[in-house]
Amino acid sequence: MEEIVANPATTVVDVRETGEFAGGHFDGAINIPLGIIPLRLDEFKAMAGPIVVYCRSGNRSGMAQMLLKQAGLAEVYNGGGLHDMLIYQN
Repeated sequence: MEEIVANPATTVVDVRETGEFAGGHFDGAINIPLGIIPLRLDEFKAMAGPIVVYCRSGNRSGMAQMLLKQAGLAEVYNGGGLHDMLIYQN
C-alpha cells in the first residue's frame, strides 16, 4: 500500500462526511462522501491512476471500493481508516 500511496498518479479520496474531513484528513486527499459516490462516478472514471479510498475505520471505504469496482474501476484500494493512512504521510 505504501508504494501505491506514494505514487504521484494515485488519487487519495476521503469518503467520510464533509464535517469529518474538515476535522482533519490525509494531506492531498479529496473529499467525496460515500453517499454521493454514485453521483460522481464520472469524476472517479476520469482519475488517471490508482485510487485509494479511506474513512474513519475502513468500513465506509470498503463499501466505496466495492461500489467503484462494480462501476468498472480496476485500481481501487481500501486504505482503511485515517489512522492507517497517516502511516504513509510524509
